[in-house]
Amino acid sequence: MNKNPHSNNLLLNLGIASLNEMQEMAQEAILNDTNVLLLSPTGSGKTLAFLLPIFQIIDPEVKGVQCLILVPSRELGLQIEQVWKKMGTDYKVNVCYGGHSIETEIKNLSNPPALLIGTPGRIADHLDRGTFTTEKIKTLVLDEFDKSLQLGFHEQMSYIISRLSQLNKRVLVSATSDIEIPKYTRVVHPTILDFIPDNEETTNLSLKRIVSKEKDKINSLFQLICSLKSESALIFCNHRDAAERISDTLNDKGIYSTYYHGGMDQEERERALIQFRNGSVNYLVTTDLAARGLDIPEMKHVIHYHLPSKEDEFTHRNGRTARMLASGTAYVITHESEKKMDYLDYGMPVLSVENHTTLPKAPEFQTIYVSGGKKNKLNKIDIVGFFSQKGKLEKGDLGLIEVKDFISFAAVKSSKVKELLKNIREEKMKGKKYKIEVARKVIKKIEE
Repeated sequence: MNKNPHSNNLLLNLGIASLNEMQEMAQEAILNDTNVLLLSPTGSGKTLAFLLPIFQIIDPEVKGVQCLILVPSRELGLQIEQVWKKMGTDYKVNVCYGGHSIETEIKNLSNPPALLIGTPGRIADHLDRGTFTTEKIKTLVLDEFDKSLQLGFHEQMSYIISRLSQLNKRVLVSATSDIEIPKYTRVVHPTILDFIPDNEETTNLSLKRIVSKEKDKINSLFQLICSLKSESALIFCNHRDAAERISDTLNDKGIYSTYYHGGMDQEERERALIQFRNGSVNYLVTTDLAARGLDIPEMKHVIHYHLPSKEDEFTHRNGRTARMLASGTAYVITHESEKKMDYLDYGMPVLSVENHTTLPKAPEFQTIYVSGGKKNKLNKIDIVGFFSQKGKLEKGDLGLIEVKDFISFAAVKSSKVKELLKNIREEKMKGKKYKIEVARKVIKKIEE
């Protein structure tokens, strides 16, 4: 069944010993059936479940895009790309999304990838421009297609699918059940793989309630964070301005946080996520945008500052913790004036946090910005070598390094930043002088 000899190494490259039941069943269905609907909870490994069979379907003799994956957000697209690259398949992949340089994307597509990932709006734009051809595309994946429908991408998705005349395989993926499949997908009588449990709350997830005495719950949030023993947390609220206000207030109180929402430009959003991922910021205050499809570490703590109106969004938020075999806690901060949500059992254990006022430890790392990236022929090894040799950093002083198209970010131990910048001030990396400095924070108040 598998045409490609490299596939046995893919799991090794990902550091995975074996597939779970959902992934095995998905692989078999996607390889053998024309239409597949895969329903599985957040964090269960759906991305790998469809990427492995895609790898087996791709024909190494064919030049051009063979599989198209449509995603509702740039973050999910980048996450899928990252998994594909970690697999080490030798097949080119590109991601296209709004806010990314269209010129860069057109240049990338001039040497077409076997696997193309994109948001519906941007892929439709490329089809209009004729920057890639569709006659070799035989497989279509709509990942988190329920979210794409919620976001109103019907028109673009319908247009894209109408242009894919050679499709012989369609895969729809969602973490939510009971969704009506639009006719334009041409998915008829799919093989349904439903792994969403009747009771979606996993036994590994603890729910705790904090009762705020004040209508403005910020003091209760502050005390709760102080009780978490300096462990990082994801804080959900319902509105963009609330995310900014809460983050600003936490920073004023000495807690390193940043915010993340759909009103920020792409660079700010990426910067916030990078700083959260690499430990420069320990608390991310966000809207439901971060409930799904984000490449962020497994969280022990998810905090609901506001409750969402729908149960499925509550479930997706909680899916950021207690994933797979890990355990985690979701905290709900309530005030008596708030409307009670039907989906929530208010009889959950109540946690008292009033006596907690000791600030969490400051982040271990700071993020260093480098004004060059992949397109400047820089990679992680170059940055590690330069920071170690010229910057005199030791092995433990460097954390996560992320190299983008034209910029890069490196986590450096806070205590070593000053010395590093002094040592490399006049130095060149690979024969070129780059601007290297502490990355601008979305929130600057603590530094000031």
